Amino acid sequence: MTFEALLAALHLLAVLTLVVFLSSQAALCRAEWMNAAVVRRLARLDLIYGLAALALLLTGLARLYWGTKGMTWYVSQPLFHVKMTLFVLVALLSIKPSLTFRRWVRGLAAGQSLPDAQEVGRTRRWIMVQAHVVPVIAVIAVFWARGM
Repeated sequence: MTFEALLAALHLLAVLTLVVFLSSQAALCRAEWMNAAVVRRLARLDLIYGLAALALLLTGLARLYWGTKGMTWYVSQPLFHVKMTLFVLVALLSIKPSLTFRRWVRGLAAGQSLPDAQEVGRTRRWIMVQAHVVPVIAVIAVFWARGM
C-alpha cells in the first residue's frame, strides 16, 4: 500500500510540475514582454516542462506495471485510453513551441533580432491549446477514479 501511495504521489507531483511550467510558458510568451532574457527563459521552462511530461509518463507507467490494480484493469478502462490519447495530443502540440524556442535562442546567439509579434502570438496559441487540453485530462482522471 505504501508503494502504491508513493507512485500516486510522484505521479501527482509530475502533473503539478507540468502545469506550473506550462503556465509559466503561457504567461511569458507575449510579444510585449519579449526580450533576450525571456527567450532564454522560455527555452529553459520548455526543457523543464518536457522533463515533467517524461516524469508524468514514467510514473504513470510505473503505476500501470507495479500498481495494485495492474495493467489488465487499466487497459480495460475506456477513460484510460481517452486520457492517454489526450496526453499524446498534448505531447504532439508541444513539439512546435519547443522547436520555435530553440530556434529563437539560436537566432539570438547568431545576432538575429527578437521574434516578431505575429510569431510570438502563433507560438503562444500552441501553448494555450496545450494549456486547455491538460485540465481535460485531469477532469477525466477524476471521473475515472470515481468509477465512471
